[in-house]
Amino acid sequence: MTDPLPNNDAYGTPADAFGPESHRHRRSVAKERNHSLGAKQLGENGGRNSADDLLEAMGYQAQLLRSRSTLQVAFMSFVLASIPYGLATTLYYPLAGGGPVNIIWGWVAVSLIVLCVAASLGEITSVYPTSGGVYYQTFMLAAPSYRLIMSWICGWAFVVGNITITLAVNFGTTLFFAACINVFESEPGVGIFAAETWQIYLIFLAITLLCNAVSAFGNRWLPWLDTFAIFWTFAGLICIVVCVLAIAKNGRHDAAYVFGEFDPSYSGWPAGWSFCVGLLHAAYATSSTGMIISMCEEVQQPATQVPKAMVGTIVLNTIAGLVFLIPLVFVLPNQADLAALVSAQPTPVIIKSAIGSTGGTIALLIPLLVLALFCGIGCTTASSRCTWAFARDGAIPGSRWWKQVNEKLDVPLNAMMMIMVVELALGLIYFGSSAAFNAFSGVGVICLTLSYASPILANLITGRKQVVDGNFYLGQLGWFCNVVSIGWSALALPLFCMPTAIPVDKEYMNYASVVFFAFFVVATAWYFVWGKKNYRGPPTHDGDAVLEARRASIAVSHDGKMRY
Repeated sequence: MTDPLPNNDAYGTPADAFGPESHRHRRSVAKERNHSLGAKQLGENGGRNSADDLLEAMGYQAQLLRSRSTLQVAFMSFVLASIPYGLATTLYYPLAGGGPVNIIWGWVAVSLIVLCVAASLGEITSVYPTSGGVYYQTFMLAAPSYRLIMSWICGWAFVVGNITITLAVNFGTTLFFAACINVFESEPGVGIFAAETWQIYLIFLAITLLCNAVSAFGNRWLPWLDTFAIFWTFAGLICIVVCVLAIAKNGRHDAAYVFGEFDPSYSGWPAGWSFCVGLLHAAYATSSTGMIISMCEEVQQPATQVPKAMVGTIVLNTIAGLVFLIPLVFVLPNQADLAALVSAQPTPVIIKSAIGSTGGTIALLIPLLVLALFCGIGCTTASSRCTWAFARDGAIPGSRWWKQVNEKLDVPLNAMMMIMVVELALGLIYFGSSAAFNAFSGVGVICLTLSYASPILANLITGRKQVVDGNFYLGQLGWFCNVVSIGWSALALPLFCMPTAIPVDKEYMNYASVVFFAFFVVATAWYFVWGKKNYRGPPTHDGDAVLEARRASIAVSHDGKMRY
């Protein structure tokens, strides 16, 4: 009997992902029905089957349930960024970098740039909608002469970026929680919580375990949790904005200050570079843009829904971010005091200064803390999917364990647990440097930026020929978005290795550069030691015939009943 999919034996790629029919994992109809989460039941030619057929044409067998609708995948994309929480935990960076101008206009500038990144990735994802995401896309778009090493580095950057950004979210939540506790003071200016290093780590441990437990055991309810998070976010945002502006105990600045004040003296950098270093605030909050691609194999219509979710979420996040940031800047306390905070968490201080009440401040901070947990759960889910997808192509040592899917929970549990252990181990860096969060967030942004740039660059080099058939093709606008995305990546990679302020010592050094360099060296060395002999990339890579077959599959599905 002829294998309906490309034979993998010549390439040394894991067989289970796309092997003979008799060896594939098949989901039962009953299980599919039980996990539908109320999604409309699509017929034999409907979206879910069409999406699985398209996935099979790309060389993979469906192993995860397609339980997310258009709105649900958009909501998860929003939760991954978690505005305003993502902006609240990193507000220190633009305050040290320049103040109000850095906060407001830095957010606008980065949001517009990341909109180009989202549009560029959306174009590519509409043609290659797999959980392998940017790694798979890079392989398919790059020239045969360098596609192996380019996709290898992209894949490792994507995995490391997912892991470290998830670590940064959970660690940021820990520091933010400690700052919220210290809204209560034993005496003026002295919080009640000492926040010793071991205490911070134990809180981080508890948050990480909670996020993994919810993601693993509550997978079937996560779409509804993301939906609830949207309403929770906007309810909390309205409360914060109304209370801060209405009470404003210490008065309000005028518009000239809010939109025009720029003081880079607290960073020690030249003015222009200081502004750029402060952009880490906005870059961190938007770094999750492409992480939603890893959920493609759990989305009913990934070729259309995921691109729309990525772009739509950036627009929504931009508006929500401005609604959150502008009122805070109107009631901003002295910039020097905020830049000098030992906790590096100015948001609780700003809100308390405006409200004038400890109880009222805590009440307004609770929505942000809950949203932080939602964000951690979402990032844990997405990072487990991208690691699992990379492992099933044999690119991670011990892949036979990490590529397994727990059929009872419908999650790649082994990959999730491996990621959790890595995060907890990296969290130990905090015992040696209080600036560990800078390294986590910096490395996360750098690695994800590099991984997003890889397929976009490959797409540009090949003249954007392969995205023409996609349902999200942008035409000439796509060229502009691609160029902007690559330009941003070229700036971001060195930029976010820089310390927030100078001069620096070993305690406050930004170790992102060290961690990123170590990752790059290890990933490259491991390729030449092991990957060059054993790694052959995704299964669908046997020439133009398969590429044309996939294009035809996409065209049929786009012209048929699944278009909406």
